[in-house]
Amino acid sequence: MKINLINIGDELLIGQVVNTNASWMSAYLNENGMRVCRVFTIADNADEIKNALQQAMSTADAVIITGGLGPTKDDITKHTLCQFFSSQLVLHEPSLDNVRSIFKKRNFPMTPLNEAQALVPECCRVLLNKWGTAPGMWFETDGKVVVSLPGVPFEMQGLMREEVVPLLLKKFAVESIYHKNVLTFGIGESFLSDKIEQWELALPENIRLAYLPKDGVVRLRLSAFGSDSVKLQQQVACEVEKLRALVGEYIFGYDDDTLESVVGKLLSEQGMTLATAESCTGGTIAQLLTSVSGASAYYMGGVVAYANEAKEQLLGVKHATLEQHGAVSRQTAEEMALGAKRRFATDCAIATTGIAGPTGGTEDKPVGTVWIAVATPSGVEAQCFSFGDDRSKNVMRASYQALRWLQVKLG
Repeated sequence: MKINLINIGDELLIGQVVNTNASWMSAYLNENGMRVCRVFTIADNADEIKNALQQAMSTADAVIITGGLGPTKDDITKHTLCQFFSSQLVLHEPSLDNVRSIFKKRNFPMTPLNEAQALVPECCRVLLNKWGTAPGMWFETDGKVVVSLPGVPFEMQGLMREEVVPLLLKKFAVESIYHKNVLTFGIGESFLSDKIEQWELALPENIRLAYLPKDGVVRLRLSAFGSDSVKLQQQVACEVEKLRALVGEYIFGYDDDTLESVVGKLLSEQGMTLATAESCTGGTIAQLLTSVSGASAYYMGGVVAYANEAKEQLLGVKHATLEQHGAVSRQTAEEMALGAKRRFATDCAIATTGIAGPTGGTEDKPVGTVWIAVATPSGVEAQCFSFGDDRSKNVMRASYQALRWLQVKLG
């Protein structure tokens, strides 16, 4: 089953609001065996809505529209749909009761604009909105379905879960879709592609592969399509095993795993604790670690020691080390890690020190040079990495590299 989405709103086109509706809807529909083929993002304009609707209906079984259903004059979706389907607005009493109930609970006065929310095209099936005032609308024509929903995310999501998707599943036959994400780190997309080329070419016709790179992580998404969900999972599992034989050294997790969650799990399983000492990453590793629920069981704390004085006073880095080798060096990184491990009395510690850029580089230590040290009960070790000349990317890649290295150390 093919679905196209239309998201309406000038605020989406000028970048004032991120179009989270499209990503949520695509994921939820996909979970239920429906393929989203195209997403139209358009302005609050009647002609734009009509043109997008005509295009969307020509290539899909169903079209879902969000936005433009509010009480103000710039919300024109309902009126435009009346024109498109040659219908007229009529009062829907259950929706009016719903609006009145909401305003009564909030102790707000009703206005004619609010009451107008209960006006709907006569030809539609009304989807009562228990989460807000604007009802959803379901249209059918020539075997195809058009659904219009409010753009407020939690209202849209409620209607999708309880009304739209159940109705779509009753009307259309859907196939099973199974996704498996294999997460890699430490190898570029092109190099990874070269290594798995023959495996990729030999994939069954019903399995598709996508490369999704970000900040040094390359997510390989296998999407399988068929009639039997159990067989699809078995089929994908077989392909993942073949993939592990080729690039297993770069795989750090699957599906919703993150480097921070995988490291946290390893620390918890081994009953170990961790501290961080960050310079060029500015607390990013600490933020990643603490974004995982339950991190307090293994993450004791960290120090952002940006200035040399802070490295000395807070982490015990020797003044002579900084004088002789500089802040961006193996010796400084190792002393930072050992200092954090000592200060927080932990089993392990991570340290980063480098030149994030875009300024500060030298011929010997260009922008992107980062020393990372990992201290464990067996000792401390540091490595030098070169990440490039983009400051934000350098920070993220250094943070992920530190976590990945600790993961490897922990086994």
